Amino acid sequence: MNHSKPDKPNDSSHPLDAIRERCPSKDRKTLDRLFRLFCIATASFTILILMVLLVSIVGQGVTSINWNFLTHYPEPDPAQAGIGPALWGTIWLCVTCGVIALPIGVATAIFLEEFKPTHKLLRFFHAFIQLNISNLAGVPSVVYGILGLTLFASMGGWFGSTNEPTFEVGVRYFDQFYSAGDRALLVPVEAGDPPTIATLDMKALTSDREWVTANVVKSRRDIPRDPEARAFAIVEGKQAGRISKPSWYYMRLPFGRGVLAGALTMMLVILPIVIISSQEAIRGVPNSLREAGLGLGSTRWQVVWNITLPASIPGIMTGAILAMSRAIGEAAPVLIIAGVVFITSNPSNLMDNFTVLPLQIFNWSGRPQHEFRDLAAGGILVLLCILFAFNAAAVLIRQLTQKRLS
Repeated sequence: MNHSKPDKPNDSSHPLDAIRERCPSKDRKTLDRLFRLFCIATASFTILILMVLLVSIVGQGVTSINWNFLTHYPEPDPAQAGIGPALWGTIWLCVTCGVIALPIGVATAIFLEEFKPTHKLLRFFHAFIQLNISNLAGVPSVVYGILGLTLFASMGGWFGSTNEPTFEVGVRYFDQFYSAGDRALLVPVEAGDPPTIATLDMKALTSDREWVTANVVKSRRDIPRDPEARAFAIVEGKQAGRISKPSWYYMRLPFGRGVLAGALTMMLVILPIVIISSQEAIRGVPNSLREAGLGLGSTRWQVVWNITLPASIPGIMTGAILAMSRAIGEAAPVLIIAGVVFITSNPSNLMDNFTVLPLQIFNWSGRPQHEFRDLAAGGILVLLCILFAFNAAAVLIRQLTQKRLS
């Protein structure tokens, strides 16, 4: 009997043999080395360009940064101009946008990944929503600005106009008189009341919130000469000017061109980024962890809350960094919503008018004076510091969660 072993398959039939024949070992190592050098050169060139830009901006703008620059409002005189309202407007906008967008984005990602429907029709809608979220990530931000102006600022005209809201809470209205002694006297009124006219025995509030009785005289010739009496003297028939004093919790419908409308518009810009990055982070959690939780008798929501979500927080924070980085640098949606650059006061509630640093930087960079370009460089440095602060907070949260899970 022939006990010879069967012939082994010819090694030359392996798919990689053709590549080995065309590209010997020495040539492959050379190509690998060249490709590695090309990657290093490309990365080094990119970093070099970034460093040149940063050094140029720091050299041009660091001399402009001082306390007056950070707290004062913009002025025609570059020596007195500051970024106070734009700085606080940026902080208000980014914090409000993050508080709204991150929970909604993460909740949407959890629903799409962890609670997938089983019915055929529901699966179709699930795929349709997923496709639209992916497409929305590439929509220009100016489109979101137009959408936010219609949907949030004016609400399609369903709740009145931006100047005459239908519903308000947290605001008081006053009719303001100026006495002969140039002292402001305030008469509390309702929003729809006609303007107050000075009459006898009129009660009013001073700037110190003290009730006084205004000294109403017949004509200007009857105004007393005593300074204390002149402080409360008003000519009869004088018409007041209507002012409002909102509280920190002031809300209205429609929202108008305030911080909340801008934050909701910016939420639309970054929401696709948050959802997609959160989905990728949730997909990265091993299924064995989910199966172990379900095997112990946990419900699906308990598995998500106690296992899946904590394990995916590092990846979610990475997406949050990218999203907030885009929100801080966006100017087109804010320009459509706010429509103003020169503001002399900081926002005090979510309905206040606002501006942001990118708009102020753009305004200064277009001025012909060299001093304003230095101010624009200083504004860029402050904007980068805010961006680094948000990123540092996200990185800290990511590192703490990684240590806890490990």
